[in-house]
Amino acid sequence: MAIEIKAPTFPESVADGTVATWYKKPGEAIKRDELIVDIETDKVVLEVLATADGVLGDIVKGEGETVLSDEVLGSIVEGGAAAAPAAAPAAAAPAAAAADAGEDDPVAAPAARKLAEENGIDLATVAGTGKGGRVTKEDVVAAVANKKSAPAAAPAAKPAAAAAAPVVTAAGDRTEKRVPMTRLRAKIAERLVEAQSNMAMLTTFNEVDMTEVMALRSKYKDLFEKTHNGVRLGFMSFFVKAATEALKRFPAVNASIDGNDIVYHGFADVGVAVSSDRGLVVPVLRNAESMSLAEIENGIATFGKKARDGKLSIEEMTGGTFTITNGGTFGSMMSTPIVNPPQAAILGMHNIIQRPMAINGQVVIRPMMYLALSYDHRLIDGKEAVTFLVTIKNLLEDPSRLLLDI
Repeated sequence: MAIEIKAPTFPESVADGTVATWYKKPGEAIKRDELIVDIETDKVVLEVLATADGVLGDIVKGEGETVLSDEVLGSIVEGGAAAAPAAAPAAAAPAAAAADAGEDDPVAAPAARKLAEENGIDLATVAGTGKGGRVTKEDVVAAVANKKSAPAAAPAAKPAAAAAAPVVTAAGDRTEKRVPMTRLRAKIAERLVEAQSNMAMLTTFNEVDMTEVMALRSKYKDLFEKTHNGVRLGFMSFFVKAATEALKRFPAVNASIDGNDIVYHGFADVGVAVSSDRGLVVPVLRNAESMSLAEIENGIATFGKKARDGKLSIEEMTGGTFTITNGGTFGSMMSTPIVNPPQAAILGMHNIIQRPMAINGQVVIRPMMYLALSYDHRLIDGKEAVTFLVTIKNLLEDPSRLLLDI
């Protein structure tokens, strides 16, 4: 009995997806709940798991093809691992042919095999880095780049086939690689252009003395971690707490524009920008205004792990009324972050640098950080934006204000 493999039901905000990776080939055994294919959307990568034991039958949607919500991707032939031999002959035919030729045929993804043919690469000489030694497209791209002779250039006679895979051109030792933009990167590009085209965006700057926060963190970090079951005390939780307090005092910064209406949110859903291998993602801390420092740190740590593993859900990255991004983790000294529409503002944190400062008539060395607030000038006045950022500065320079609500 054949069971259809279907794409997940996409939320309204996701129109379609792209088949990213098939982890099984037709004829290979599959166990229930085993990952068989990834679907990449413009927000997350969705995993499709097997709903029964059996073997993989036909693949309807190959890697790189567009798929709609609930569309059929392929099929599973029920029968458990024992059914694998029955489905194997068709898949094994190429291997048998290779055996007849007197040499082993390397296991390679179809796209990798096609790219190798176009560039005159012998797959037997390519070391596979994929699952089970499988030769991937990236392995072939690297092999092409390592070829020293000019004939390694990709043939111009097959532009249609090359469009679906990375195209490598070489002239002597000079190589170039053209790779299709991922859905996430394309969506990021679209939203950044949209923000700058449709928003009266302006950025205001200030600096904050991190002495008190660093002293507080240094004094209590061990006790904090022990008390809260391994949750580490970082700087981001202080910024989230300070930001949510400032958002209460300046509700326009936490608002958004919907047509001709201004929507004031009675809650602070704070997006925290997280870097992943696929690009920048912004999971959201819901009701951050009511969260403790430990809850904020735990939430951020969980999001970071999920981002690295590609496990963030669409729900975790949807919404948000305000965003905080920390370029300082990569050494950024100053930047102008771009607002994430329909939000009205974004706070940028930067590197902490020891700098000489004039304090009470004396020059002292203090750990200083530049802050940047980009905002939609259609909704937020300059005075409001500047005062909002000064409020965050004051709260961080004297953290006791957060406890006393002053």
